[in-house]
Amino acid sequence: MLGACSLPLPDKPVRPEPYDLGPPLPLAASTTATGAALAVDTVEANAAIDGTAVVYRLLYSGDGQQPRPYAQARWVMSPPQLVSQRLREAFSATRPVVDVGMGLAQLELRAQLDDFSQVFSGPGASEGVVRLRLTLIAPASATQRLLGQHTVVVRQPAQTADAPGGVAALRAATDEAVRQAVAWVQSVPLPAAR
Repeated sequence: MLGACSLPLPDKPVRPEPYDLGPPLPLAASTTATGAALAVDTVEANAAIDGTAVVYRLLYSGDGQQPRPYAQARWVMSPPQLVSQRLREAFSATRPVVDVGMGLAQLELRAQLDDFSQVFSGPGASEGVVRLRLTLIAPASATQRLLGQHTVVVRQPAQTADAPGGVAALRAATDEAVRQAVAWVQSVPLPAAR
């Protein structure tokens, strides 16, 4: 019995590394928001990417469609929240951004995050994949008109085949997806005032 007391104590549990998308995108020289007001809805996502796990997929194996979480890597917020924050920051550089339902916006952006994962094509080759489906509506029009839909898919190679490499690739892919989203919204003609 006394021998049991001399066993070494287990090490402290290892906490997962927290990750975010880094500092905001650089704003244009002028930060005066002059475009039409835009309501940015919270980004939606499927359950596989709506938590804080950093997700990867092994396409080269038989179960490549199954999302897998890294054991020791977590996002500080869910990917939809991170992308929502990034979209709001980027659009704020060109136009006023308000909350949905305030009745102040001529345009409303809804987004669905369909993929936000590190995808492995082989044991040492991976890329960060962001797939964002955008819907732009005119909430103030008499019939809440659909102005357009657009899907942005961005793939960025990962420098390393691990969680930090995947996070860096997803950060770069997200920033490019947000740039494309801003460019698309700016290209859609504004609805006529009623």
